[in-house]
Amino acid sequence: MKNPWTTLSNEEVYDNPWIQVTHRKVITPTGTDGIYGLVHFKNEAIGIVPIDEEGYTWLVGQYRYTLEQYSWEIPEGGCPIGAESPLESAKRELLEETGLRAEQWEHILDFHTSNSVTDEAGKIYIARQLTQGQAQPEDTEDLRVKRLPFEEALQMVYRGGITDLMSIAGLMRAAVVLK
Repeated sequence: MKNPWTTLSNEEVYDNPWIQVTHRKVITPTGTDGIYGLVHFKNEAIGIVPIDEEGYTWLVGQYRYTLEQYSWEIPEGGCPIGAESPLESAKRELLEETGLRAEQWEHILDFHTSNSVTDEAGKIYIARQLTQGQAQPEDTEDLRVKRLPFEEALQMVYRGGITDLMSIAGLMRAAVVLK
């Protein structure tokens, strides 16, 4: 479909190693003048649902500064666009956050987060045939790692104990794939 929006101007408002924010003057699809703020992500979001031979998975807990609350999530991270493959990023993130290595990887989901204001996209994988090693979190991460039955993680989603959308989507899609 042809883009019905016309961009009149594009001004960079903010830039750091992870995001760029621009303010745009536009003509909307209905022909009216408007503005649009866009958050461009410089990394692709990556999520991993590790599943062991006993049907257990791992969640990572951390305090999320933006939300001012604690959050349980699947192992997640970023893939520098153009610098590393999404699968290599998934392997790195799984090892960093949980200490796990996987022999078998399956790509199960592509997604966009809040596509009304950002271009962030991501991928989610199931990781299997796991071996445990030592976690290697980044110096900004204070993580807790929890191994639990996969069904229990799904129940956390159903009860509202997991609110991170990438984790919800990953766990729900994994439930379908695993059946």
